Parts: sequence; C-alpha cells; structure tokens
Amino acid sequence: MNEFVSGLFRFRRGAWEMLASILIAVGVIMLMQPLVLWAYTYSFIVTLTGTVMFIVVSHFPE
Repeated sequence: MNEFVSGLFRFRRGAWEMLASILIAVGVIMLMQPLVLWAYTYSFIVTLTGTVMFIVVSHFPE
C-alpha cells in the first residue's frame, strides 16, 4: 500500500493506471445497476474521466 501511495505522489504510471482502471470499472458498474438513479446519471462522466485519465497517464514515466 505504501508503494502505491508513493507512486501516486511521484506521478508513476503503475499506480495512476490502476486508479484510472478502477474509475472505469466503477463507471461501468454504475451504468449497469438498476436501483440508484444518481449513480446511473453520473456513470458516463465517471467512465469518461477514467478513460481520459488513462490516456494521459499512459505517457507518465515507469
């Protein structure tokens, strides 16, 4: 866990890519759930943020 947080603060690719992937997965789960309207409403924004974040982060150093 300490290495993950250290990678976030030093702008390393691994930790940020994992965070972006988690955002994409959360956005898709929010899109597919049928119960909570606010989650469905913001699912596209969360998925889009994760996707753009993944594209930007893929240019960070290893």
